[in-house]
Amino acid sequence: MPISTPNKTFDIVIIGGGAAGGGVAASLLKRNSALNIAIIEPSDQHYYQPAWTLVGGGAFDAANSVRPMADCLPKNTTWIRAAATKFEPDINCVHTDTAGIIHYSQLIVAPGLKVNWDAIPGLSETLGKNGVTSNYRFDLAPYTWQLVQGLKSGKAIFTQPPMPIKCAGAPQKAMYLSCSAWEKSGVLKNIEVELNNAGAVLFGVAAFVPPLMEYVKRYNAKLCFTSTLVEVDGPNKKAWFNIKDAEGNVTKVEKSFDMLHVVPPQCPPDFIKQSPLANSDGWVDVNPATMRHSKYANVFGLGDVISAPNAKTVAAVRQQIVVVAENLLAVRANQALPTTYYGYGGCPLTVEKGKIILAEFGYGGTLLPTFLFINSAQPSRIFWHLKRHILPWLYWNGMLKGREWLARPTEPTPIESVEKK
Repeated sequence: MPISTPNKTFDIVIIGGGAAGGGVAASLLKRNSALNIAIIEPSDQHYYQPAWTLVGGGAFDAANSVRPMADCLPKNTTWIRAAATKFEPDINCVHTDTAGIIHYSQLIVAPGLKVNWDAIPGLSETLGKNGVTSNYRFDLAPYTWQLVQGLKSGKAIFTQPPMPIKCAGAPQKAMYLSCSAWEKSGVLKNIEVELNNAGAVLFGVAAFVPPLMEYVKRYNAKLCFTSTLVEVDGPNKKAWFNIKDAEGNVTKVEKSFDMLHVVPPQCPPDFIKQSPLANSDGWVDVNPATMRHSKYANVFGLGDVISAPNAKTVAAVRQQIVVVAENLLAVRANQALPTTYYGYGGCPLTVEKGKIILAEFGYGGTLLPTFLFINSAQPSRIFWHLKRHILPWLYWNGMLKGREWLARPTEPTPIESVEKK
């Protein structure tokens, strides 16, 4: 399926073949099968990353979270297996590393973000050994579960870097699932659990903090806020954190560990950051309601790379796909943009094995629950089955196939109205 000498001009060029790029390609073709679409994507593997938290908790097989890229992209698109290197939006073209210059009528930018392992000295060389792991990598999530099973006593440290990151709840999900396993095996009382969070709060949407704190107390976990991992010495099992006090003073503190679960810093990809499509922070500069670029009318963005202040989750992408597909086709038809994105993001917080708090929210922390008949702030087995069994199936067979079940954005309902139902 990948080609080495492609046609150089397309109706639509999509940067990235992940959840956002592959999904929006399928949705566009569902609406107009005659579109000539190219997807620029260097990887030959496609990952369902939301499953990796479950892999690290012993509840999902990592092998079921990956498929060949060729099986995941729509068959009637052109896959250019190359990496985008440079944008020239004034003349509607993209440079690639191995396929030359590709021209477009419209561009969709969805390459995801950069997971910056090398930003923390000592981290890269110790990952996957010395008790240092991360659910943010396919090959490391199984090691997380190996460490959890093997730890009978000692200190387990979990980290969360400064925002934005993909899936803001994932750092504490790793902690909860680990604690749940230790509780079940009877060793939790022998393990000192600590979450070092670079932020100042446990979760950004206040409505979900009280039920999460119940689990923090249940697992006797220590919360260290404004604490950022800055260095790791794996062989000696030491980590250093910059801790900021209320006056803004920073102190570097050394901590020993037996297990260290790291969430690395995350940032825009370099080729995006250095492009005319980026804002001052390096993210693709889009209108947060329409997903259209703020300067270039024939450019759209979606997924983790965009500047919109939504949570960077697959759940967010699911709605963004509809917005981009409909608004882009409206631009092609010289019509007004018909569809609005309200910042929806979903975060299934795995607070124990078998139960989930389902946090769904939009811009400004507005609650956007899908299931109004269930209190989503209460731990539920229904939501566990949703995440463990239903959502992976919907991803492979729905979202990547252009099927937009429960994906259409809806205007937020005032929470007072929701509570009265």
